Amino acid sequence: MGHFFDSKLIFSFFAINYCFSLVYGKSNVTQSPVTPINHDLYHTSGGLREEIESLVHRHPDKLSIERVFSKNKGYEAEITVVTYCQNRKESDDRSKFRILLSFGQHGRELITTELALRLLSILSEEEFLPNMDRVALNKTLNRLVIKVVPMENWNGRKLVEAGELCERRNGRGVDLNRNWSVDWGKKEKDYDPYEENPGSAPFSEPETQLMRKLSVSFEPHVWVNVHSGMEALFMPYDHKNTTPVGLPSKMMTSMLEAVNHFHLKDRCIIGSGGGSVGYLAHGTATDYMYDIARVPMAFTFEIYGDSTASSKDCFKMFNPLDITTFNRVLNDWSAAFFKMFSIGLEQMDELHSKAVASTFDKWVSIDDYLNGYLMERKSRYGKKVEVLDLGMQEIRTYFRLFLLSSVLLLFMFCSRISKSTRPLVSAMTS
Repeated sequence: MGHFFDSKLIFSFFAINYCFSLVYGKSNVTQSPVTPINHDLYHTSGGLREEIESLVHRHPDKLSIERVFSKNKGYEAEITVVTYCQNRKESDDRSKFRILLSFGQHGRELITTELALRLLSILSEEEFLPNMDRVALNKTLNRLVIKVVPMENWNGRKLVEAGELCERRNGRGVDLNRNWSVDWGKKEKDYDPYEENPGSAPFSEPETQLMRKLSVSFEPHVWVNVHSGMEALFMPYDHKNTTPVGLPSKMMTSMLEAVNHFHLKDRCIIGSGGGSVGYLAHGTATDYMYDIARVPMAFTFEIYGDSTASSKDCFKMFNPLDITTFNRVLNDWSAAFFKMFSIGLEQMDELHSKAVASTFDKWVSIDDYLNGYLMERKSRYGKKVEVLDLGMQEIRTYFRLFLLSSVLLLFMFCSRISKSTRPLVSAMTS
């Protein structure tokens, strides 16, 4: 009896001690360490902006920069857009091959924004890739206009820097890569609102609105959304496990296989995001760019991932920790991007030659050929619909203002009528 009492007493002591530890955070249970941001390797968001602005200032002949803002229900966002063109006066030349690159859509993926800075440094010729033929590269770059968004999710990045190392959403909890209109809002069985909250409606977020306007005005031939978490070269689609059919798919596959072989040692997964990752993603930027904005070549690049990291150790999972891996990732993927630029231009030249031949030497622009002959899919008139949609948004805004003004005027009119009739009523009743 005494032994049983002692056992219960000991058990009670340990139970109380365990509960106390849970409440006050003093448990002796071993927990996986969380890796902090390595500020010796990675810029802060403010530091990155300063570096880029300084780079542009030093090379005004090739680079230009603008900051654009948007606001929705009290939430404001901004993005910085850097434009590269060897001769800035030609940046609006529609005969040039146009490329749009977005980095840092998810705040926790810091390595992607470092890659943006490295690419801009190479374009400005302040840094160089080993074994690169600069003469041949300049011939390619002379025919390109490249727009770079170094950090799409500025507000989300600030949350990460404040200690929320696993945060991928924007400043009000919406995943920007689920906020686009293609198959928006559909939820899989394993849906996690912390990871995939699509927002209240397509394009509800200012960041997404800004990127959509940029895609409409720029009309890129190539779109790349750069992420980390694994190593992969993805093409549409994300919301289903198939790739597009016909010539566009063959062009994209050919490009990705060449990039993977020559610069990434064939280590990347290639295919559709939905068919390769293991889950479907709805409302993504790349599916929108391909299906609605009609970008001929739309990709998602995943540039790094540590599969050994704990799911709670997000900095380690999404970003290299040491200088050797950090530089390898930036060098390999910078070379891959410049290879993509060269292959894309070659493919466009080949298409243009076919367009000329098919019309008996009558000039047909690359855009006309792609729009009229190549992009035969249900969203063929996507850009016109998109522009119309933007116009309708403006009209709806003005209509709401008109209704509000009308209601206020009616209220004021009724108030005046009410005041002017009161003496009459008093006289009649006296």
